[in-house]
Amino acid sequence: MNTYTTEFFAFCPENNIRVHYKWMVETKQTLKVEDLIDAVTIAQRGYHEEIADQLYKEFGNKQTLTAFHHGVLIETTRP
Repeated sequence: MNTYTTEFFAFCPENNIRVHYKWMVETKQTLKVEDLIDAVTIAQRGYHEEIADQLYKEFGNKQTLTAFHHGVLIETTRP
């Protein structure tokens, strides 16, 4: 099993505040780091759950997206 973890920032669509994300992908496949970085670079705005869906659609496998949104910890797991 391979685990890829990265961190990125995106802007909340409600108030435009920058939110810090941590994203982890667990897979038996080998993923290109450049593809992961490109995906989080594109995900610069959106609701947490929408970003999780978008990343899952592109990479599949087991994913966990975590962020601390204005005092609320959100952790989304796909699938």
